Amino acid sequence: MAQLTIQQRQSGDVTILDLAGKIAIGEGAVVLRQAVHQALEDGKKKLVLHLANVSSVDSSGIGELVSAYTRMSNHGGALKLLALPSKVQDVLMITRLLTVFETFDSEQEALASFQ
Repeated sequence: MAQLTIQQRQSGDVTILDLAGKIAIGEGAVVLRQAVHQALEDGKKKLVLHLANVSSVDSSGIGELVSAYTRMSNHGGALKLLALPSKVQDVLMITRLLTVFETFDSEQEALASFQ
């Protein structure tokens, strides 16, 4: 079984990536990188990472989240985080990345933030 699985869906012009598993060194980080790269190639500039089913994030995964955020910003897009599990929120708080990412508890709020 893959470390991380990603299902993509659309809500208007916003692309939502539903992540499940671990964002960790190796396959998990690579899968996330590829999904963000593909979204950009497809011209998708508004991206929400739905993290409710992410069980853990290691330092490589944090690096990949930052890289995805930077990549989207550099291409005129935006990346936002939705439904952070407490473990992921704790890691982002410790690394002070909660001040960088826009985070939301509800999908409606995340979608509305792009308007």
